[in-house]
Amino acid sequence: MVEVYLDLLSQPCRAVQILLDCAKIPHRVRTVAIRKGENRTPEFTRMNPMNKVPVMVDNNFILTESEAILKYLATKYDVPEHWYPRQPERRARVDEYTAWHHTNTRPHAAKVFILEVLLPAQSGSQVDQVRLVRALSQLNDTLDKLESMFLRRQPFLCGDDITVADLLAICELMQPVGGGRDVLQDRPQLLSWRSRVQAAVGDAFDRAHAVLYAVREHCKAKL
Repeated sequence: MVEVYLDLLSQPCRAVQILLDCAKIPHRVRTVAIRKGENRTPEFTRMNPMNKVPVMVDNNFILTESEAILKYLATKYDVPEHWYPRQPERRARVDEYTAWHHTNTRPHAAKVFILEVLLPAQSGSQVDQVRLVRALSQLNDTLDKLESMFLRRQPFLCGDDITVADLLAICELMQPVGGGRDVLQDRPQLLSWRSRVQAAVGDAFDRAHAVLYAVREHCKAKL
């Protein structure tokens, strides 16, 4: 049975959890609470010297990057082909997005959450509005490109069916929700895409995001 080490406040961890649930891959979740430093224990460091989640262990085979984990699971296990297509051109479209993701969607959405939620919580300081405006501008540029380069007039980022690319992207773009900010609210094209992703994965979406929703409620209660 696959073991995964996850903290569901982490965007890539949620993507892995959703795929495991949707594809019904037998697995066991080992929760790693980053805020408690559980990613820095000697046991965890032996598995991943980078001290990051997610980590997957499959019959003593250890894998430590979310994109690699998603593609490994979709390739090894008997999951519907649409998650990571075998046909070369369709697979290349997924690889194209996931390569772009790491320097665009991931850092830009994460930075908004860090500035609005994590840094104020850790330091007790107010949100740095100058840095936040800059981060939102960078994120808006990324959202423009998601619409024009990837989504275009197709239902999902890489074609007619949901893929691991959609999971990575949606989990990042949900992260600012933890601070009460819906970065897609003024973008009908991306809102429709999000609805299609949610419909495609069903209850797995809200289960994976329950921790993030709890953060949002905590932030609301402090206002």
